Amino acid sequence: MQTQYQFNCGKYQLNLNRPHLMGIVNVTPDSFSDGGKYSSTDLAVAHGLELIAEGADILDIGGESTRPGAPPVSLDEELRRVIPVIEALSAVSTVPLSIDTYKPEVMRSAIAAGIDIVNDVRALQENGALDVVANSHVGVCLMHMQGIPQTMQLNPSYVNVVEEVKQFLHARLTVLTGRGRGVARERIVLDPGFGFGKTTAHNIALIQALDTLNDLGQPLLVGLSRKSVLGKIAGGDEQQRLYSGLAASVISAMKGASILRVHDVKATRDALKVVEVVLNSI
Repeated sequence: MQTQYQFNCGKYQLNLNRPHLMGIVNVTPDSFSDGGKYSSTDLAVAHGLELIAEGADILDIGGESTRPGAPPVSLDEELRRVIPVIEALSAVSTVPLSIDTYKPEVMRSAIAAGIDIVNDVRALQENGALDVVANSHVGVCLMHMQGIPQTMQLNPSYVNVVEEVKQFLHARLTVLTGRGRGVARERIVLDPGFGFGKTTAHNIALIQALDTLNDLGQPLLVGLSRKSVLGKIAGGDEQQRLYSGLAASVISAMKGASILRVHDVKATRDALKVVEVVLNSI
């Protein structure tokens, strides 16, 4: 069942009484999912507007690939990629814009350019990142990752992956909402980090236990679209994981996910409509 949450992000207040779709806008030449198809500003903006037309509730803009083994991108290069896209989309977008980054300097510039959400794979652990978000009005997504993209899939290991992810997210939530920071819980979303320092077995365990993460009392963001775990289960490369991705999205929604980060917005929206009508509530 879907728990109703209020998510206050930038100039938007989202009522998460149904699963919201976060459409992915990769402004990178080495994205695992689209191979740099939208790496120019004009193409990225056009793609973002297309995703909105298909039913995206949020756009997530990223200028540095976080796929396993991806090399880091310099600060200047990341800013060069994402800021023009944010500025162009913020002038015309009817939905919140998110920046997918762990760099405080990019967060700060993106907020000035019109971003509404900071989506950080490192959960604001970089020096200065907490202050940027705490001193702003944007929403934030805190994600769990074991290791760093360059090494995270070499040998991920847990005693109990569900409990360890849950404990990490609770700890980061406590830091952000605690004395001295005081970020309202209504500005925070949590992400278990599928594929970020997890084996196939770890990912499956987290999917199965997703509803237990609702005990944290925060909206959950799930990013399974085109991930390798889907290929391990059903086969197919990144471009052949639509159907397995739809199954993962439906399961995640039924287990209480509030936001689904997806590449295939229209197909996911159609699948969720069927579930919503049949069950009358997700």
